[in-house]
Amino acid sequence: QLQLVESGGGLVEPGGSLRLSCAVSGFTVENYPIGWFRHAPGKEREGVSCISSSGSTGYAHSVKGRFTVSRDNAENMVYLQMNSLKPEDTAVYYCATDWDGTACQLYASGMDLWGKGTPVTVSS
Repeated sequence: QLQLVESGGGLVEPGGSLRLSCAVSGFTVENYPIGWFRHAPGKEREGVSCISSSGSTGYAHSVKGRFTVSRDNAENMVYLQMNSLKPEDTAVYYCATDWDGTACQLYASGMDLWGKGTPVTVSS
């Protein structure tokens, strides 16, 4: 079964850290790009980070230097390490993949399979 399952979200204070996980099943993660997106109430879905099939990475300006995407090919997992979290990082975070490409991209419209998301709340 083709599936992406996110986990690791929660409540964290400003300045804190979280590591999100994206468990991939039904396909080999190293053959496809994986993107991380977030959706906050009242805002458009936003591309946060991505990792291509070759392992190159990309980040939105708003998270560059704070977030790090990585991949474990043996475990078929993708991770998003989030440090120095800010209240504006509060959102539901999703991982997604693009069946037609291999490159890292942050456009939600280009993704074909989505997980159900994991909520992240940054608040004191």
